Order: sequence, then C-alpha cells, then structure tokens
Amino acid sequence: MQNAVKGKDGITRYLVTIKVNGDEYTRIVKANTLLVNFLRDELDLTGTKRGCELGDCGSCTVLLNGKPVDSCLVLAVEADGQEVTTIEGVAGVDGLDKIQEEFIKNGGLQCGYCTPGMIMSAKALLAKNPKPTEKEVREAIAGNLCRCTGYVLIVKSILAASGQEMETYYE
Repeated sequence: MQNAVKGKDGITRYLVTIKVNGDEYTRIVKANTLLVNFLRDELDLTGTKRGCELGDCGSCTVLLNGKPVDSCLVLAVEADGQEVTTIEGVAGVDGLDKIQEEFIKNGGLQCGYCTPGMIMSAKALLAKNPKPTEKEVREAIAGNLCRCTGYVLIVKSILAASGQEMETYYE
C-alpha cells in the first residue's frame, strides 16, 4: 500500500484521502483504524453510531460509493480514494431530506440510535429502487437492528418517502 510510514512506536501509519459528504479529507491513520472511528474521532461526524462493532447491528451504516456498508467492518485505508456519505450528508441546503422528514412525520424513530443507519440503508435502496415493495424495504433494512420500534413505522416511513403507503399497517 502506498504512503505507508512506520512510526517510532513500530505501528504503520498511512496517509489517506477520503471524500466525506462532498468534502475531501486527508489524514494520517493507523493501519487498523476503522472507518467508523475515522468519521467520529478524526472528523467529529458523530451521527454514525458505534454499536456492536461486529457488523451485526447496522447502527454504523454509511454509504461507500453509494452502497451501504457497516463502517465498523471497513478500515479507513480501504476507503482511501473513495466517497463516503454519512447521515450528516443526507440533508440538503434547503433542509431535511424526504426520508428524514418521513421518519419524523411517521414516527419511524424512538430512541434514535438506529435511525442514522436505517436512513442510510433506506437512501441506498431508494436510489436504486425508487418504488420498492414492502418486502424490498424490509430486505434492505434487514442488517439494521432496532430494539424500540418493531420496524412497522420505519417501513411506513421509507414507503412514504417513496410516495407509497404501507399496505399492511399494524397499529
């Protein structure tokens, strides 16, 4: 790998440049720095949550070149030269994104811990499939765990962002 330098402590460090939410950042990172830690600790983008740190909960989901990934499983050096979108990059200059508005309007969040990851997975789905079925929505968020909502209002929120209503509503 290019730009490798072994420090006095014996730990190899790398110079990485990552485009995050449209802005390019260059930092020196340890070889084992996770993308979630780079985002939170180096760039102070704390919307991406640390959860299980095993890739099981999805709370750290970001978009890497438009695809949802668990940022706790991606090294910062792997993201070198790539484009990352975090929850902080979803809203536009005119305000919240449609998916964010629908999560608020439809009660698709409670404690909010899983919400950034859910929204990132939903953004990726809607970019690929603007009119998903309820089943496709559920499949797209299958890697995002929520302990509070039971998923019904999350699915409803994502469908509403796509201009659709939920066919099977359980209240």
